[in-house]
Order: sequence, then structure tokens, then C-alpha cells
Amino acid sequence: MAAKIRKGDKVIVLSGRDKGRTGEVFEVRPAESRALVRGVNMVKRHQKQSQSQEGGIISKESPVHLSKIAIVGKDGKPTRVGFKIQADGTKVRVAKRSGAEIDG
Repeated sequence: MAAKIRKGDKVIVLSGRDKGRTGEVFEVRPAESRALVRGVNMVKRHQKQSQSQEGGIISKESPVHLSKIAIVGKDGKPTRVGFKIQADGTKVRVAKRSGAEIDG
């Protein structure tokens, strides 16, 4: 099945601790049905000092389930994603709310 959410998409969180927050997807893990979104679902991790990195407590993103995020449409509201086959045979993603083509 084709990916509805891809790297670089602007998404909004639908439920959970970060509900309503928006961010950009920078990694998708299809096997786990999860994605990493910049600035969303932040957790603190204890980092051991190494030659290249300083030790201490760092904040980093934790994966979010794909069912809890939705692509932000042109109007700034969450939208579902559909697919449409164009006349030349290429498959494109389409926003269900507006019918607009999603760049990607």
C-alpha cells in the first residue's frame, strides 16, 4: 500500500499529550506504523559522555503512531489522504477535505 504520510509532510497531532501541535515528519517507519515528527512527543534521555558528545540529559523526539497524526491541509486543518490516478497514469496524493493535490 502506498504511504499516505511521507517524510517532509507537515502534520498535526490528533490525540494524546501533544494534541493540536504541528510539525514536520523527518522519519517514517512503515514496519512499525510510526513516524518521527519534529518537536512532537519529546522525551528526556540520559546520554553518556563520549568523545564526540557531551553527557547529560537530552530531549529528543519519540515515534508517534500514524493513526494519531494527520496531514495539515492548505486551510490549516487536518485532512485525510486519498489517491487519484492522473491521465498520464501517475498516482498522486489528494486531500480529502479540499480535493487539492498534495505536493510530494
